[in-house]
Amino acid sequence: MKKKYLLFLRLFLLLALAACLLKGLEKTHAQEIIPHAASAKLNPLLPGYFADPTIKKFGDIYYIYSTTDNVMLASGAPTVWYSKDFENWYNYTMDVPSFTTIPLVNFWAPDIIEKDGRYYLYFGNCEMGCNIYGYVSDTPVGPWKKLNENDKPVIAHNYPRQGFPSLDAQFFTDTDGKIYGYWGTWVHYNGGYAVGELNPQTMKDMQQSNNIPLVQTPASFEAAYMMKKGNKYILMYSGASCHDETYNVRYAYANTPYGPFTPGANNPILSTNPDKTVHGPGHHSVLQEGDDYYIVYHKHDYPMTRGGLSRQVCIDKMIFENDSTIKAVDPKNTGYINPAKQKIPVNLALNKPATASSAYHLLGQNVNYTYQPTLATDNNNATLWKAASNRFPQDLTIDLGAEKQVKRIFTQFEFPTFYYQYILQYSSDGKNWKVFSDQSANRTPGSPMIDDNDVKARYIKLTVTGTEKQGLYAAVWNLKIYDSLFEIPLSIKNKNSVNGPAVSSKKEMLLNLDVAKASVTKSVTTLQNGGTLGGFFKSIGEVPVQQDELGVKALKFGNGYLTSNQPVPQQLAWNGSYTVATWVKNPEVNKDGECLMSWCNRNAMRLANSYNAMYYNSAGYGAAGHLDYHFDMRFNKLPKANEWHHLVLTFDGMVEKIYVDGVLDNEQSMTLSSAIKQAEFIVGASDEGENYSGFMASLRMYDYALIKADIQKLQQQTKPGK
Repeated sequence: MKKKYLLFLRLFLLLALAACLLKGLEKTHAQEIIPHAASAKLNPLLPGYFADPTIKKFGDIYYIYSTTDNVMLASGAPTVWYSKDFENWYNYTMDVPSFTTIPLVNFWAPDIIEKDGRYYLYFGNCEMGCNIYGYVSDTPVGPWKKLNENDKPVIAHNYPRQGFPSLDAQFFTDTDGKIYGYWGTWVHYNGGYAVGELNPQTMKDMQQSNNIPLVQTPASFEAAYMMKKGNKYILMYSGASCHDETYNVRYAYANTPYGPFTPGANNPILSTNPDKTVHGPGHHSVLQEGDDYYIVYHKHDYPMTRGGLSRQVCIDKMIFENDSTIKAVDPKNTGYINPAKQKIPVNLALNKPATASSAYHLLGQNVNYTYQPTLATDNNNATLWKAASNRFPQDLTIDLGAEKQVKRIFTQFEFPTFYYQYILQYSSDGKNWKVFSDQSANRTPGSPMIDDNDVKARYIKLTVTGTEKQGLYAAVWNLKIYDSLFEIPLSIKNKNSVNGPAVSSKKEMLLNLDVAKASVTKSVTTLQNGGTLGGFFKSIGEVPVQQDELGVKALKFGNGYLTSNQPVPQQLAWNGSYTVATWVKNPEVNKDGECLMSWCNRNAMRLANSYNAMYYNSAGYGAAGHLDYHFDMRFNKLPKANEWHHLVLTFDGMVEKIYVDGVLDNEQSMTLSSAIKQAEFIVGASDEGENYSGFMASLRMYDYALIKADIQKLQQQTKPGK
């Protein structure tokens, strides 16, 4: 894809990309089938996609601050999780003020410091250069106030030297009270991590900052974390690539906070385990409870979402052999006994039978997995029930085996930062149902969603009626049922969303361009749209109608393109499903460019998966472009040049697929965040050029994913020259 449109952030992301490509781009296109940890007890720790965790204990409550993952290149809402018992974690969207001139989008790798009864929150952001910003509050959860009202960073880009990106900052308070910061990412390109002292009077500027030579932290990539053991300073960090199984945790040690550091023994101390049930672990923090240490890190989800940015937070015991030596961590999905020693309420739904209206079967080139209903009762944050389609309503029913007193229900939906609309019902016989809680008009996000009542029931039914974001599925990590009410650690509640519920797919063909039926014989001025959106396409530049050597009438692109006078409809927003089907003939397949169609606003976010476009080229995004090679999809077998091909790109809200002449060529699991505001349908080019240079006989676009049989039928019906 052309790089001229990439902003500052993209330049640095491409550096990380290069490392991935050197390791072999093939790894990211198909996931090896691995066993799934169905017996997990506490790992992952959190029900959702979160990364870069910082764990703290303030008073008797544990807090986890993290990057909200699986949303526009890990650019979800700034949230915190809190718990007393280490099993039931509660999610809260924090009130973090936006910048003065632009909205706050990136909230990456946060850290927090308690000092003199106040809490200082720091996080990375790459919207105005890659900087670390600081906020302050009287509580660990906000509301937060800027440390600098003029949006001046605490640690600026190009500090402590030119070209250095300031991300992934972690702070360490030494026994003498001095606070040190460690930061840096893509350090194998940038000459090592940085270290400096945080000004204790202002808490918003650094002093005496230096680079740590790369040789002192070999095989490093990002995410430095400092701790002290005895008189030794242990600098831990992550190496290799966060996008695949090579990601790992390493360490070095020194006698001073500034080093020099000596690489530690047993490196890497945390990495993908042999059976790959812990895949790509890294970017961690450490919890100390008495003499015990626990490493809190993220790993990839399973089945793994394309690009490796649907990460989940885990915890394992970390053991020191001596003050400067860490044993290799055995990453177990079975977790550990929680250090809080809290009495955990009995979950009546644990391992109980469950049925559902449908369940998604992910059957791909290297994966065969069903998101079955019983995965919502296994108390395992690695597994979830997911409906077979993103249409509503969808329901999940749990059989408690006998009539029980039911006073509280926890529902942990797939995406905690978006709201779900639902109804909970109860029954004694599975036939006659009464309402336990009606949340069909809910607009409050959160996890868990807590519903209280006092009834006797054997069966509990959850019916999901809608979601905040277009294309999200009815999907539940866990549904927990209790016979008593109990303390929630904090009496705080998320704010209602200002967004209305998502618009459902209308199961329509939105666009239909059939050149054979058009009255135009020379150059196109306008072409009627035969799809349900109506309207017409107009030409920008010259788009002639020509016949190829076979006599097929087609549009010839190269010096122009077509745009629609109709706006992109809401059902294509965010994770909305779609199909684009077109007959094309490209005399020469170029390495890049060659955009057949686009329908998103690239400039709205400029983050991965906020942009969708269909291509026909030999590059890594040769079939579908999403602004980042880690998410783009190529052709496995490039369609031959100068031949007519039926190319079909589909997305059902879970899996993106490209078909060539009725045969599946490539596919990938992913979540989109399509930006359609101020977007337009463009045929024959992208929103920034990348013009197609071949023929197009027809094009259709649907607001749902066609299945293979329908695609093959459509291929026969629309074949040029038929």
